[in-house]
Amino acid sequence: MIFFSIIIAIVISFTLYQRKRRRALTQVILTDAQKKLLAKNIDYYNKLSDTDKLYFENKIEQFLDEVRVEGVGLTITDTDRLMVASSAVIPIFRFKDWSYRNVTNVLLYPDTFDEDYQFEGANGRNIMGMVGTGYMNGQMILSRKALVKGFSASHGQENTGIHEFVHLIDKADGETDGIPEGFLPYEYVKPWVRMMHQEVHKIETGHSDINPYATTNEAEFFAVVSEYFFEKPHEFEAKHPELYEMLGRIFKSS
Repeated sequence: MIFFSIIIAIVISFTLYQRKRRRALTQVILTDAQKKLLAKNIDYYNKLSDTDKLYFENKIEQFLDEVRVEGVGLTITDTDRLMVASSAVIPIFRFKDWSYRNVTNVLLYPDTFDEDYQFEGANGRNIMGMVGTGYMNGQMILSRKALVKGFSASHGQENTGIHEFVHLIDKADGETDGIPEGFLPYEYVKPWVRMMHQEVHKIETGHSDINPYATTNEAEFFAVVSEYFFEKPHEFEAKHPELYEMLGRIFKSS
């Protein structure tokens, strides 16, 4: 018993040392005012233990140290930055020492935009978020209106910010195909694909409450159900227990 107590003490001490070292290397340090903004706007953060809140704050700092959040047609606020960073951190919260290597900038637009990245004009502006490809590789565009709605009290099962960062997790293995191979053990890949196709059929026949946008393709299915998983976990588990269990494996939350 004493031996195990010593081992646990060593592990805790090493973890605290790593966190202190990471903070020493981080240029962005959250102020008390910014932590209050997290508590005011991010429900996921409020449900964490005090220890996990510190870890969440550390990951927010790390993200903002590595990724630039810029406004296009608007002035960026601390709340904007924290919402973008929270969208990134929530899906990877349980991933030890993992960070996004496939995004350098997040561009925040006032509202929805079109395929030419225009946010003015009456027609064709129906995109709330996009992960850049080609010459836009490494960029993400988010609608501020959609971002704020995702963290509002009336958000439902949708969160545009989380949706787009899940695409980056999916893309980490080189393909945005709805199969996050780096996070899903090989023996679960076929069951996951089968599960996706079965649920898509239920959505198409009106027997599922999952957003129909999930039927677009496998990548969108993964992103859409991940929103639901993080935004309404108890409801998602009750209505979709097998999907919930599989996503728990992917995001290491079970």
